[in-house]
Amino acid sequence: MRPVLLAALAGVVLTGCMRKDPPPRPPEAEAGTPATSASSATGAILFLSADTQGYLGPCGCSENMRGGIARAAFQVREARKGALPVLYVDGGNSLFGEATLKPGQVPQEELKAKALADAMRMMGLAARATGPLDDTRGAGFREGLGLPEVAPGAVKLVAAGPRKVGVVAADTAEQLVATSARARAEGADFVLALVDLPLEEAQKVADTPGLAADLLVATRSATELAGEQNRLVRSAVPVVAPQSKGRSLVRVDLAYAPQPGRFTFQKGQGDTDREVAALEQRAALLDKEINLPGIDPQLKALKQAKRDELVARKQALLTTPPATTPDVNGFTVRFVPLESGLPSLPEAQSLVAKYDAEVGKLNLAWAKEHGQDCPAPAPGKAAFVGNEPCRTCHEDAFPMWEKSKHHHAWETLEEVGKQFHLNCVGCHVTGWEQPGGVCRLDKVAGREDVGCESCHGPGSLHADEPSTDNIVAAPGEALCVTCHNPENSPHFDFATYLPRILGPGHGQPVAAPSKGKPADGPKPGGR
Repeated sequence: MRPVLLAALAGVVLTGCMRKDPPPRPPEAEAGTPATSASSATGAILFLSADTQGYLGPCGCSENMRGGIARAAFQVREARKGALPVLYVDGGNSLFGEATLKPGQVPQEELKAKALADAMRMMGLAARATGPLDDTRGAGFREGLGLPEVAPGAVKLVAAGPRKVGVVAADTAEQLVATSARARAEGADFVLALVDLPLEEAQKVADTPGLAADLLVATRSATELAGEQNRLVRSAVPVVAPQSKGRSLVRVDLAYAPQPGRFTFQKGQGDTDREVAALEQRAALLDKEINLPGIDPQLKALKQAKRDELVARKQALLTTPPATTPDVNGFTVRFVPLESGLPSLPEAQSLVAKYDAEVGKLNLAWAKEHGQDCPAPAPGKAAFVGNEPCRTCHEDAFPMWEKSKHHHAWETLEEVGKQFHLNCVGCHVTGWEQPGGVCRLDKVAGREDVGCESCHGPGSLHADEPSTDNIVAAPGEALCVTCHNPENSPHFDFATYLPRILGPGHGQPVAAPSKGKPADGPKPGGR
């Protein structure tokens, strides 16, 4: 049996992780190659990504989630249909989401990094810097992806029509000053600096005397929450930090005067900027309403249609060339949120779909061959026992749970083929990777869904001797947000969501029995 299993595993690994030639790029996707004559271009468009943290797309746990490499690829491809040269540059910290991986994560995360690299190539990647999250599997793995890298302290010149963009990478202020000056000396008209620092530290670098950059990109977020918003600091050398996890692109529009010279940052587009901000605010309000638990389906559809209309209007504004000043070499900076209503590039979406299809098989095969059961609880600590022992005393609570989305958590993964994705499974089963819980994808049976113990804690001690001292009787918000976090559930509000899982027998009194029917007696450990 073991040889057969090893052969099956080898087959999956070879088909899922072996280096494949990337899909062919259309001619217009070649980095620095515009759709029309380069010498006559009156400007250029730069698209910047950074801090993607290994995300191919949003998890899909909520409505209208931003992000996705396929949506980003569509933006770049659409821009290339115009008259101006288009460059796509990545700032790094994009290939992985963690600096270290558990053995069981390695097959999935390497496969994902390869899919991201193929998508970047498809987008005509001109240059990219590297950060710690790109070297999670070592420099050899990263270099084997064959992407056009700019090492820290290095300079790369890229043609953008009749002008040149100098892409420089740096880890320190001193390094950045030296490389930006060298880029100027080598003929760069516009210098783009990719600095492996959070925004706050990059701001300090922007004030360094002698800095010859035009725009700084902070390529990693200081904390999880710090990457939740697009941020632009309008200083002498502006600094940008795109929303993390591939949820937005930075778009830089360059306008060329007849004569070469230093570029001037155009600090705003007045009415256009205000209209974009107003549309974003209105869409955010609709998002909260669309994601309200129990919203009427017809009302939800109406609000979704209105939101899609707002997104389309905002996108039209963001892709309209900004006003330019004659005889001035200028540039503007805008963020392009990758909203759910925006199209995806089919070729890039095929890469994502292929990854989704392969990674589940890969993870399941790995678990069967190498998986380890969770460690037993420490002496005197409770273990997970599943829902059925709870039903013995708390049968009245189950009708409410069975009507909730918690009861269908595993089913939602099966519907999209992600039940064996390590990024998803932890919030859709009970006791994932906890002592006495489940640590193997091939042994999930009986622990599917968000069960009693997901909220109330492992129940073996309580089942043996019911008491309010050995169970979490009333879980609080701190527990809920471990899964209902800003990334997976951005519109979660504890006070709004809690009533959806409470009801008779579960947090509320059981309805009085009808006349003539005896009431049930007291139940041990009841809540």
